[in-house]
Amino acid sequence: MKIGIANDVAMAAEALRRVVASTQEHQVIWIARTGREAVRMCAENRPDLVLMDLNMPELDGVEATRQIMEESPCAILIVTAQPKDNVNQVFRALGAGALDVTATPILQGKAGGDKELLHKLKTMDSLIRHSGGSQSMPPKRRPLPDKPDAPLNMLVAIGASTGGPVAVAKTLAAWTPPPGCAVVVVQHIDENFADHFAKWLGEQLAVPVRAIEHGDKLQGGMVMVAKSNDHLVLDESLHLVYDANPREYAYRPSVDVFFQCVAQNWKQDAIGVLMTGMGRDGAEGLLALRRAGKTTVAQDQASSAVFGMPRAAIEIDAAQLILPLQKIGPFLRSTIGGRNHS
Repeated sequence: MKIGIANDVAMAAEALRRVVASTQEHQVIWIARTGREAVRMCAENRPDLVLMDLNMPELDGVEATRQIMEESPCAILIVTAQPKDNVNQVFRALGAGALDVTATPILQGKAGGDKELLHKLKTMDSLIRHSGGSQSMPPKRRPLPDKPDAPLNMLVAIGASTGGPVAVAKTLAAWTPPPGCAVVVVQHIDENFADHFAKWLGEQLAVPVRAIEHGDKLQGGMVMVAKSNDHLVLDESLHLVYDANPREYAYRPSVDVFFQCVAQNWKQDAIGVLMTGMGRDGAEGLLALRRAGKTTVAQDQASSAVFGMPRAAIEIDAAQLILPLQKIGPFLRSTIGGRNHS
């Protein structure tokens, strides 16, 4: 990959350059010292991937990401000193179109930083190539009880990638699903940050949000979020479990895998929603849902940070409805019911 680095700290930029130079697959084509310079360099010499810091002069990483995705779209990985201390800023950047986040190797304060960044680069390379260019986990707490508080008669399955955190939050912000409706979100995000995503999302919503533990049952009246680099599976007993297979999938957790499980094992009403994201993950799964008699929705192009995933679904006629972001939440309310907080 051709890689651009946006970081105003010379020592951090050099650490990133050194990690990239240690590979034979990637090369640094420029280093920007300000956010505005990164926007300009992307326009003049677009890389396959930008390693973007959050805190920079002139434009911060969030605004630089937003402008790059509007003017010269390419893959962006947020690489910053302390991601977990900047949760709001991280998710604003993810909402603006960044793909993922990791810590700057030289500032991590622990061994293995280079290895973590190299792993991210490998993942980004796979995602980019799979998209055609620039454009088993032990539970940590007790699973939810097998017997839900109310009988479930509806499942809303939401899949998203690039730009997804903010899009999901906006969709669900004004709506509390009724007790008989379960909501499951599969967002492409590294497992080290998934708990923070669930916490952040919960701060945006009036509905409870929980990261899914291996073995949980579907729970009505709340939003449940996948939290592993393994795939989220809804098994025949309607437990939510994580599975490393299929291992060859570049997208982890895969929206396709979860949607296909819902199509196969969930016999009651369901709505599948495929939102903004790079690549094609979720398209085949949304088609499986439609063929199983479920309602299927794709986000429209104008409101998507990246139109790859919804476009792929629309191209294979997987989406019954194509809706702008601001109309997906009202559609769920009108179709399912539940309290409206707007």
